[in-house]
Amino acid sequence: MTTSQSGESLPGTAPLSEDMSSAAPPPSHRWGFGAFLLVEAVLIASAAFISAIVGETPGQPVPMRVVLLGTMLPTMIAASVAVLITCLRGNGPRVDLRLAWHWPDVRLGLKFGCVGLLCTTLGAYVWTQIVGNTNATSAISALVENRKMSVSAAVVMFVYLWLVGPICEELIYRGLLWGAVERLQWRSERWGRIAAFLLSTAVFAASHLEPLRTTLLLLISVPIGLARFCTGRLLGSVVAHQMNNFLPAVAILVSALGLTSF
Repeated sequence: MTTSQSGESLPGTAPLSEDMSSAAPPPSHRWGFGAFLLVEAVLIASAAFISAIVGETPGQPVPMRVVLLGTMLPTMIAASVAVLITCLRGNGPRVDLRLAWHWPDVRLGLKFGCVGLLCTTLGAYVWTQIVGNTNATSAISALVENRKMSVSAAVVMFVYLWLVGPICEELIYRGLLWGAVERLQWRSERWGRIAAFLLSTAVFAASHLEPLRTTLLLLISVPIGLARFCTGRLLGSVVAHQMNNFLPAVAILVSALGLTSF
């Protein structure tokens, strides 16, 4: 009987299968915490550099360059560096960051996103009652508060906050940082995932550099991290993050367009 007839592979090769699910796993990536720290440094340095060269005029409408450069570019640059690292030092983002499309991940991400949205809304309300409205306001909300923007600028910010920003942040925290933690030697794969969940949740909240909102950001981060934990892939957390950002993005869009008075 031939190899093709028996379904067995030749010595030293992976078994043949239609979906390649039984193929040998790819080699471990060669990046770790150093890669994540580099990406964080790029994020902070690019934000500081762009802020210094752009600036803003108090009391004036937010220019398009502030919206695009100040809000979007630092995170997008950092996420691009994260992807580049996986290409140069690993197997690419699809393998190293577990970035693959699976409909079950989308459905689970939607569920966790809805739970997260509910928790975030309730948490923000309680936080506002205890601490005050100012301390519950994000840095981006403060940027556009009481300042009308052009329609194009407001739409660009809305799309970024709802769709693009979550992808970039998930590549960094639930992708690169998560992979760095799992790469360590753990007693079991499950312990490595638990450690990755805990650390990425804490770092995500702290990395926003908004100390007064860290507790609220932790609450926001938990359902997103659980989507990554339960699916084992990044898509679930991306969808959950996007769901969680939808209503805040709408609120900022309405405020930026000056529609709150209607």
